[in-house]
Amino acid sequence: VQLQASGGGLVQAGGSLRLSCAASGRTFSNYVMGWFRQAPGKEREFVAAISWSGARTYNADSVKGRFTIFRGNAKNTVFLQMDSLKPEDTAVYYCAGSQGQWLKSVPDDYNVWGQGTLVTVSS
Repeated sequence: VQLQASGGGLVQAGGSLRLSCAASGRTFSNYVMGWFRQAPGKEREFVAAISWSGARTYNADSVKGRFTIFRGNAKNTVFLQMDSLKPEDTAVYYCAGSQGQWLKSVPDDYNVWGQGTLVTVSS
């Protein structure tokens, strides 16, 4: 069971990035997928979550209107489209999976994690 996150990089404030999270090794049916981020010296923070079908999403207030989470057609890939990026969005971003139907925002509720991908937003 593996989650592979990619797409991070350096971008100027106001720019955009798209993160990808590819799942492999097992079926992820009935899994909620989430994105979290962790800035240096700070705790891991919820960003967004999406249901298995993709019909339901939940975003943190800090990213509403700027970030969009969505699934690929094959359901085993989840994306995070990040627009209007701000320097305070700088962090390592992680994707995670949690079995069940409820959209969760607590890291401890997720039992499968990918490695992080670094997003740096310059001012």
